[in-house]
Parts: sequence; structure tokens; C-alpha cells
Amino acid sequence: MDIFEFPMPDIGEGVAEGEVVEWRVAVGDVIAEDDILCEVMTDKATVEITSPLPGTIVALLAEAGAVTKVGAYIVSIMPAEGAHIPTVARHGDHDDEPAAAAPEPEATPEPTAASVTVDTGALAALETERPAGHRALATPYTRKLAREAGIDIERLLGTGDAGRVTPGDVENYHAVRDVAPATQTAPAGGEPPQQPPAPPAAVPAPIPAPIPRPAAGQTETRIPIKGVRKKISERMRLSKSMAAHFTYVEELDVTDLVATRSVLKADAAARGVKLTYLPFIMKAVASGLRAFPTLNGLTDDANQEFVVKHVRNLGVAVDTSNGLMVPVVKDVDRLTILELASEVNRLADDARNGKSKLPDLKDGTFTITNAGNIGGLFATPVINYPEAAILGVHAIRKKPWVVDGEIVIRDIMYLSISIDHRMNDGATGAHFMNHVVALLQDPRKLLLEI
Repeated sequence: MDIFEFPMPDIGEGVAEGEVVEWRVAVGDVIAEDDILCEVMTDKATVEITSPLPGTIVALLAEAGAVTKVGAYIVSIMPAEGAHIPTVARHGDHDDEPAAAAPEPEATPEPTAASVTVDTGALAALETERPAGHRALATPYTRKLAREAGIDIERLLGTGDAGRVTPGDVENYHAVRDVAPATQTAPAGGEPPQQPPAPPAAVPAPIPAPIPRPAAGQTETRIPIKGVRKKISERMRLSKSMAAHFTYVEELDVTDLVATRSVLKADAAARGVKLTYLPFIMKAVASGLRAFPTLNGLTDDANQEFVVKHVRNLGVAVDTSNGLMVPVVKDVDRLTILELASEVNRLADDARNGKSKLPDLKDGTFTITNAGNIGGLFATPVINYPEAAILGVHAIRKKPWVVDGEIVIRDIMYLSISIDHRMNDGATGAHFMNHVVALLQDPRKLLLEI
């Protein structure tokens, strides 16, 4: 049987290359279909690449740390006896056939009509029947999305090129099938089922990667620049070389915000949600971006255009053991405080556990970085290029403050915003900050933003 050469698969829309972070197999290893071969990191996420067939590893064709183009060979496999040899994309023709299609997932039980009202007509419009022996065209990433959602990808209608099933097809089907809890119907003679979400799992705070103890006489340790740290390095260098940074800092009294959060914290916990200050800040920021929309966008240097976004998708910087990740909360101004808290908790947990999905790391329009739980007075954050601005959130401390001519102890914090001066002037940043500060100093006004 001929040796099967497996190319770097298409792991996400618009991704042309990826870095092989770590091999999970070695030459001579016997593997099963769908075993993990390696981890590949793009500028969006780190994903696990699985084997499309059982066999024995003959050669690793890409070194750990190497940046490899989609479609370039990365591993040679001697197929097991009787193994089905998949058709995969080869150097440059990967748009015609899915690269290393993952095996058909086991279907997981879907909600039944007894518990959920489903628009079967809408579902049928998203489905198709394929001829015997024909599998859906889909990337490994898309198949993974379908598998995690309990969706049989083989019955999905593909809207991509040549009928390819896209991540959007999976998400649309998921949205129609798994309707909102408000459509749940009650069992005969009973009330609608109330199933509050489980509380988020506690995740230990990340710590820096340990440096090996030096040997006797060793005067330095060299650490390869690779993986997430390499991407952070590239993005920071690009940001500082392209964006014209300036930073504006404001001090504010958040005593009422602290009291409001303290009152609501127990109610949120009863619903399985950990409530921090961040959702309040996000709502205030979203309101500020509506009022000052040129801060909610990016600079398209290739086309020499400023781009103003009409959705408010806020990236939230998360400190992980592998480096800084920025998952994105979509449509912040359309979510309640409790919904924001739940979504932030989910995204942060996924980032810290290395489980972030590509859709959760893209399409941000503005970024918030929060170092308040670590310490420091304030910082001048680096813009998440090509975005127009980034907000730094800092520690809340009790300080003497003047209220009605009297010195009292209040809860005080700093906010700092770094702005690309090419797209916005200092006055815009100052007016935006005044808007945000007014909402956070009197959180009752946030009720008008829901």
C-alpha cells in the first residue's frame, strides 16, 4: 500500500498558514483514525489536527515551530490494512476538496419535541441528501464545530464554494435547532422546566511558564520565540510600528458601582453566574462607542481607509499560561449584564484551558484589558492593531475623596485608553472617557442602556 502524505488542512476561513506548535506523535507510532497528530497555531487560535485514517507514522515533514502553508505536506503515514484512503487537498488545490476530513461524528441526542418547539420546516431548508458514498465537503474545523454541537454534518446543506459546508452553515443550523429556552413547552399539567446554568468551573490563576533551573556554570537560558508568544511578539511589533499611540487617563469614583455589584452578586450566583465589574464596564463602553463611533473601528492600511464598525464586539484580554488571548464578546450592547457575565466567564475559561474556538477570537471592534486584579496604578495599553483603541481597567482602591466639600473614603479606580491618533483626536478620547465615567459613577444610568 502506498504511503499517504497528509497536507496542512484548511483550519479556518481566511487562514493561509499555521505554526506547528507541538507534535503529539513520533515516527513509528501506530495511530487510529481521528488520533491527534499535532497542535497548529494560527493568528486566531490553536487547534488540534487529527489523522484521517489509521496507520503508522513514517515521517514528520514539518518541524515544531515551523510556519507551514495550508496544503503543504506535514506528515507521512503508512495506512493500516484495509484503511480507507481519503482524498485530500494537495499543494495549492485545497479549495477543491476538504483537507483531511475528520471521521463522521457519532450523533448525540438532540432535544425532543416534548421539551423544545423546533421549526422543522426551517431545519429542512438547511438540510440535503447526498448520494451514497459521497461525504460532505468540510474542513476539520467545521467538522469539529458540528461534532461539538451534536449535528450530523453529512446532512447539512453547504453554502460554500462547490457546496462546501462552512462554519456559518453549522452555526445557522444550531441556532434553528436549539431554540431559545423561552420556547420550551411545559410537560402535561406542569410548569415550564427551570434549569439554571451550572456555575462556571473554578480556574486557577495562570502563572508564568517556569524557567528550568540553570546547570552549574550556566549564565543564560535561551527560549525559542514560538507558539502564542511568537504571535504576541509579531502583533505588538506591528501595532507599535503602525498605530500612532496616545493614552488618556481618568480617575473615577466607583463607590456606587461597588455597592451595586455587591447587592447583585448573590442573585447572579443563584443563577450560576459569577458577577464581576467587567460586565458593567462593557455596557458603559458599548454606550460610549455608540456615542463616539470612530473609536469602534479599525484602520485598513492596505486600502488607506478608516473603517467604522456598526456592531460593538468587545475583545477581552485574558492572561493564560500560554500568553495573552483576546476572545471576543459579540453584540455587547444587545446583552444584559447577566448575559455578559456568563459569556465573559465562558470565554475566559475556554481561553485559560486552551479550548478557544476560532469564531470566539475574531471580529473584535474594540478591546478591554483588565489588570486590576494584579495591581498597579494604571498602564498605557498597546492597541490591538488594526483596531482604533483599547481600554485599560485598573485596580479599585479606597482613597480619600472630596464629596460636597468633605473628605470621605471612597472606592476609586483609574481607566486608561490608548487611541490610534491617525483615526481619532485627543478630544474624542476625552469625551468618550467622560461618557463612560458618568455611567460607572452612577450605575443606575446603565438601566437606560439595556
